[in-house]
Amino acid sequence: MIIVLGAAVVGVLVEAFVPRGPRHLVQVLLALVALAAAFVQVVRLGGTEIVGAVGSVAIDGPALFMQGTVLVLAFVSVMFFAERRIEGGADAFAPAASSLPGSEDERVLVRERVLQTEVYPLAMFSVGGMMLFPAANDLLMMFVALEILSLPLYLLCGMARRRRLLSQEAALKYFLLGAFASAFFLFGAAFVYGFSGSVRFSDIDAALGARIGQEGLLLAGVGLMAVGLLFKIGAVPFHAWTPDVYQGAPTQVTAFMAACTKLAAFGAMLRLFYVALGGVRTDWQPMLWAVAIVTMVVGIIVALTQTDVKRMLAYSSIAHAGFILTALVAVDQVAVSAILFYLATYGFTTLGAFAVVTLVRDAGGEATHLSKWAGLGKRSPLLAATFGLFLLALAGIPLTSGFVGKLAVFSAAFQGGAMPLVIVGVVTSAVAAFFYVRVIVLMFFSEPAAEGPSVAVPSMWTTFGIGVGVAATVLLGVMPGPLLDLAEQASVFIR
Repeated sequence: MIIVLGAAVVGVLVEAFVPRGPRHLVQVLLALVALAAAFVQVVRLGGTEIVGAVGSVAIDGPALFMQGTVLVLAFVSVMFFAERRIEGGADAFAPAASSLPGSEDERVLVRERVLQTEVYPLAMFSVGGMMLFPAANDLLMMFVALEILSLPLYLLCGMARRRRLLSQEAALKYFLLGAFASAFFLFGAAFVYGFSGSVRFSDIDAALGARIGQEGLLLAGVGLMAVGLLFKIGAVPFHAWTPDVYQGAPTQVTAFMAACTKLAAFGAMLRLFYVALGGVRTDWQPMLWAVAIVTMVVGIIVALTQTDVKRMLAYSSIAHAGFILTALVAVDQVAVSAILFYLATYGFTTLGAFAVVTLVRDAGGEATHLSKWAGLGKRSPLLAATFGLFLLALAGIPLTSGFVGKLAVFSAAFQGGAMPLVIVGVVTSAVAAFFYVRVIVLMFFSEPAAEGPSVAVPSMWTTFGIGVGVAATVLLGVMPGPLLDLAEQASVFIR
């Protein structure tokens, strides 16, 4: 975490002092080297179990697994940020996010092809918060991590080079709703502190069996904190921001958020509910049962009606949050390992899917309306086949990573006695296959329109990132054993 956050600070200095010419390359290399160095350090720490930072940070199996996964996904995301060939020498970000959309200042910056480079230190700050979030061992540190990962994302969502007003609207919605969610979490933490007299998870757990008569204060706090975390994973009814933000943000940022933020938020939920609040599981399990069912059903049903690819993937991500919640209610080591595996496989698939979206273009930029994707298989069979693979993985088709992930979480839920959740999950997965296959049929069995989209030729950055997504999707579907074993070994929380 120190490596990543230190690189973010250095990135701010690079933005201020390095000349414009080499600045973009310096920022990209700085971010990639820092992420790679941090990943090496995470691997070296494998097997470590220690509580540090005056008891506020816990380094154990689940924390290290999620930190390593976040770093790999962030490494690929930075490559997508660095893509310049698609925009004719520019990147996907506005040359100056503070300039008024459509103003003369912005036109001058666009004409001079000024590149936005502050996105890299912002992304690194966010990655640092994502690494801290699942390792936080007390409520205050968890809140600090929540803000560190969230505030840079609010800014990144408003930095799109094209459709600036839509992008800024997405950033404003995300900021306002995210501020409310953070306030709920902090208010809930205050209630739990009032009950236990401490913000440390081990002290809260000890207080659950020792204090009688203050259950109302405790349960109110648990409910309020759950609101803040459920917002971050995009669970219903706290999901309204997801489709608007995913659609309006630069697609590279959308991919970064969809893959990494969900992973970090579920890591924090696991530690909070399993380590600190495991003693009152019978009180919060019914709430998560209801949220999981509603999230799966609403996510799938609304996705069926979408005509925009990014919004369809947004509602798909909502449904996947529901699938993961089915395992979370089991509260055992099998559930933890299943969730760790699912989050890793979902992250690679989602990154790849959104990267493909950036390559389908028309005169206005990205062609995200589904009608524009008709006949894509005849214009670019390789790109359409790649996107089809990612859709099949999201649908949970056998021989893809998505199938193994769903099998793992549903098996964990079944063993944990949540058979009704498994039934709902299987049924909604079958329904979800319809709108995923619908896009595949549209690409391969429809004639392309005369004014249909073009397919941009990516540079090595995006090509490598998509290749990583394809390889992970296939290999983890055919040979999931090594990652499943690693997740199982990393599934024990330090207390």
